[in-house]
Amino acid sequence: QVQLVESGGGLVQPGGSLTLSCAVSGDTLDLYAMTWFRQAPGKEREGVSCMSRDGTPSYADSVKGRFTISRDNAKNTVQLQMNNLKPEDTSVYYCAAGRFILRSICTTTQGGINYWGEGTLVTVSS
Repeated sequence: QVQLVESGGGLVQPGGSLTLSCAVSGDTLDLYAMTWFRQAPGKEREGVSCMSRDGTPSYADSVKGRFTISRDNAKNTVQLQMNNLKPEDTSVYYCAAGRFILRSICTTTQGGINYWGEGTLVTVSS
C-alpha cells in the first residue's frame, strides 16, 4: 500500500514563496518517477513539474524559472519550491507517483500515474 501525503499549502501574497512537500510511504521512492499536478476551479488538471528516477526534472512553461522540484530518496520525500507566485498559480496541488522502468524519464500526463495524494490548497491573493 503506497500512500502520498502533501503538506505546505496555504495563503501567500503575489510575489511570495511556498514550499510543498510530499511524503511517500509503503515503498522505496527510487522506484518511482514523481510528478506535481495542479487543478484550479473550472480548469483541467495539469502537470506542473516532474522528476525522473535519476533526478532529471521537467517543468511546464507556465512555471519554468519560478518553481524547482527536488527529491530525497533517503527520506522518501519530494518537494516543490515555488517562488514569485502569481494569482493564476492558485490551485489544489497534487503529488503523484508513477512506476517507470526507464530511469531518465517522467510524465506530466495522468496516464502514467499509479498513486495520488489527496492534494493541498495553494491560494495566491492580496
